[in-house]
Amino acid sequence: MKRLVVLLTVAALAVPAFAQVPQKLINRLDAAQQTLNAIMSVPDKSIPASILEEATCVGVVPGLLKGAFIFGAEYGQGVVTCRTPRGWSGPVFIRMAGGSWGFQIGGKGTDLVLVAVNRKGFQDLLQSKFKIGAGASAAAGPVGRDAGAATNWKMQSELLTWSRARGLFAGVDLNGVSVTQNTADTQLLYGAPHTFNSILAGDVPVPPDARPFVRTVAKYFHESKTVANQ
Repeated sequence: MKRLVVLLTVAALAVPAFAQVPQKLINRLDAAQQTLNAIMSVPDKSIPASILEEATCVGVVPGLLKGAFIFGAEYGQGVVTCRTPRGWSGPVFIRMAGGSWGFQIGGKGTDLVLVAVNRKGFQDLLQSKFKIGAGASAAAGPVGRDAGAATNWKMQSELLTWSRARGLFAGVDLNGVSVTQNTADTQLLYGAPHTFNSILAGDVPVPPDARPFVRTVAKYFHESKTVANQ
């Protein structure tokens, strides 16, 4: 009996302990998951397959509010996960703020999607703060089943960006928008401090409340056969 108690104690210690996650963070993860499902439910009007296969990181900012960014205040709270050799990483939380006066998406409840398409885009997301279009070369992402031969996203951009409002999904110019790590909310999700580097590299287990979002990303952003066979 004593041996059984010892074994159960050791097993319990081996399982990562996650504190109770605030409902607002669970809601944010759920909203990001729902955003991806809505976008990908119409293949001919969604992210092209070639980008889904090559993506290194995916960020979703659900429910952006128009009034906030007009005054240059914080206007977006999002979540990011990155591809690792073991699958998609646990998510981290980000804030998006600033933007230029030309960034007029408009409409209440606009969703944003950011996709890093190479290693440079991944490295940008590991910075505590960066500005899209400055350190990170960005472009409005193409829409449709195929990116098309005329697009040069793979050669010239680290980040591709889209917006979704009133059911319309289209590429959007996010140059001038600042992306900042939300370390406080990320720590609440994991119940302990971890660097963005360690989480996005897949070194930290995915918290239970974040698994539905990560599974949804894995469902759509599958690995290309050419990369998988290398």
